[in-house]
Amino acid sequence: MNDESGSTSIFEPPAWEERYSGDGTIWSGEPNAQLVAEASDLSPGTALDVGCGEGGDVIWLARRGWTVTGADFSAAGLARASRLAAEAGIAERTDWWQVDAREFEADGRAYDLVTTHYLHAPDGGMVDVVRRLTGAVAPGGHLLVVGHAPPARSHHHHDNHGEAERRAMFLAADLLPGLPEDFEPLVVEQRPRRVTRGEKTIEIDDSTLLARRAKG
Repeated sequence: MNDESGSTSIFEPPAWEERYSGDGTIWSGEPNAQLVAEASDLSPGTALDVGCGEGGDVIWLARRGWTVTGADFSAAGLARASRLAAEAGIAERTDWWQVDAREFEADGRAYDLVTTHYLHAPDGGMVDVVRRLTGAVAPGGHLLVVGHAPPARSHHHHDNHGEAERRAMFLAADLLPGLPEDFEPLVVEQRPRRVTRGEKTIEIDDSTLLARRAKG
């Protein structure tokens, strides 16, 4: 979500279709740090990664024994993720679902782990996204939501980030109203993380919410 213009187009499928239809990969392919931190000790089961992009987290989970569905609103992104999963030799442990998180409905599907990283709905819409995602968490399962903190807490953001983009960022605690009563928050934290951009190493905040659904 690094569109410097701040245009709301960064929240819509056409912008991502264009990015994913080019040559070369957009992301590193490495799993996101907070997924590694929280999922490494979980027993593999079924997982749903919403906003999976090129599938780096899907592939990491599948390699660890999970059966993973990667969901994204970009058909081009899903096609690229599917190709990378095949190249990684774990295609049989993965499937793909084209869906917009803002209109997501579980429709009877249930997963032991539902995760989303750096998915940012406009105008504070992540509380509703979280509410929608909880419906896909199986009893006893986990929900992990990670995103960018607003500039006031994460000073790496450039001044030319648009207002629409800033309003889409969130603190972990901002998401708590989206959790139903049968979810227990386990982690509600801003986690500093060092990243290298060009020749500069900077510290950013990962807003990290991990919650577990009651078993029954």
